[in-house]
Parts: sequence; C-alpha cells; structure tokens
Amino acid sequence: MKHRSSLLPVLILSISLLALWGCPKKAEVTTAPEQKEAPAPAPPEEAKPEVAPAPAPPKEEVKERAPAAVEGPQPVYFDFDKSFIRDDAKQVMKANAEWLKAHPKAKIRIEGNCDERGTKEYNQALGQRRAASAKKYLTDMGIAASRISLISYGKEKPICSESSETCWQKSRRDDFAVSE
Repeated sequence: MKHRSSLLPVLILSISLLALWGCPKKAEVTTAPEQKEAPAPAPPEEAKPEVAPAPAPPKEEVKERAPAAVEGPQPVYFDFDKSFIRDDAKQVMKANAEWLKAHPKAKIRIEGNCDERGTKEYNQALGQRRAASAKKYLTDMGIAASRISLISYGKEKPICSESSETCWQKSRRDDFAVSE
C-alpha cells in the first residue's frame, strides 16, 4: 500500500510535465503599429498650374511596352479561419520574395488581418498565424528573417464594411509594409 501512495504523485507529476512540454510556445503578438509620417498636404486647387494632357501614344507602341512594374510586395489572401498560403497566393509570395531579393536593404512588416467574424482575441491570434505563415514562406525562399517583422491587426483594419462573403474575403489578408 505504501508503494501505491508514492506512485500517484510521481504519475501526476509526469503527466503534468508531458502536457506542459507539448503545449505550443506563445506567439509574439504586437498590437501597436509603427508610426508613419503623415503625407504632405496637397497644394490648393487654384495653385496648381494647368498642364495640357499628353497625346495618346499610337496603338503599336502600346503593344510593345512591357506591363507596368508592381511597386513593392503585394497582399496575399486567406480562406476563412485558415492561415496557410493558398495555391493561388504562392505566385504572389514568389513575386514578393523576388522583389525583396532585388531590394536587399528593404525590410518589411507583415500585417495579418481577419474579417469581422469571431472574437477580437481569436482574430488577433489568427492574424498572427497568417503573418507567421507568410514569414516562413519568405524565409524558405531565402529572405533573411531579420528583415521581416510581424504584426497582427486581427479584425481592426477591414478593407470594406459590408457583411458579405466578397467583403470578408478582401479582409482576410496579409499586407506587406516596406521600410528601408
């Protein structure tokens, strides 16, 4: 009987250690965005000089031009309640990685966003998982992790305010803010 009574605390301690060891590490969640400088105000309408519009180029020239280059990394979108990079977003992520390789001094902040459904806390964590998923994809493509920071806005920065699937899809995204 004495042997059984000493076995119970050891068994409870062992199970507790295994449970704690298996728990995932707490993700870093940042809620305060970096401050950006406000853009300079535009001059009043009457102060702008009038400029004649440029003539339209001939149609043959338009065909020969390359498509306009995209300025900076583009956002990627997610399925409802998911944080993995979708197949249709992999091309965007590859283009983002190429852009970062072409601009080695640029640093980015991946901003995880969610739609309006769910609690604030849940969406904060989901936005962080989405940003971490994009970071992992970029580091797997050879981008240094030190160039990438993460922030989750959860459902605080929706693209539109309608309660429809089309609108919700636009809000389930990672944005990429560039800094030099």
